[in-house]
Amino acid sequence: MKAPFPGGVYAITPAEADTDRLLARVEAALAGGISALQYREKTGDVALRHAQASELLALCRRRGVPLIVNDDVRLADLVGADGVHLGLGDPGLAEARILLGADKYIGVSCYQSLPLAKKAEAGGADYVAFGSFYPSPSKPEAPRAPLDLLRAARRALHLPIVAIGGITAENGAALLENGADALAVISALFDAPDARAAARQLNALFAWESEE
Repeated sequence: MKAPFPGGVYAITPAEADTDRLLARVEAALAGGISALQYREKTGDVALRHAQASELLALCRRRGVPLIVNDDVRLADLVGADGVHLGLGDPGLAEARILLGADKYIGVSCYQSLPLAKKAEAGGADYVAFGSFYPSPSKPEAPRAPLDLLRAARRALHLPIVAIGGITAENGAALLENGADALAVISALFDAPDARAAARQLNALFAWESEE
């Protein structure tokens, strides 16, 4: 039986065609203590995506960190990733579970919708994600999610909750205080001059939370 999806810093990879550079940036984030990694690459280059996912999985295995593939159930299955993250328009949760099996993580983007999250939990999701909580460089047009959504979700759900969208070491504490278990981060990690230091700074939010 798999462990619950980990709380902590949930890193999401930036778009990066240079695989060596991507691996170096992720390796630094792993050294800083991220708890999970999501491979998110929207290019149509199937060979690149397979190569990058495979290399990232090897890095994550060495650190004992799960690798989740964004959107692509087939790619997750092909490389033996630890799970998949689904959004609107992706293959359904039931289909993903059949293809990947019970021992893989399946996360679901629920945006600003608690009903979507309840449906995902009932369907066997391992975690749900809400956002965007703050203006996001990755998705500047994304609608905002209110903090009280996290409070309502914490009361209604019995699975890990991930917050996403413009999260930094300066604003992440409010999300944890209101019920998030994990913070999904792209820019605050991979746009930083030092991804290892940035990961450690974000991790400090969780150390503070555990002391309270």
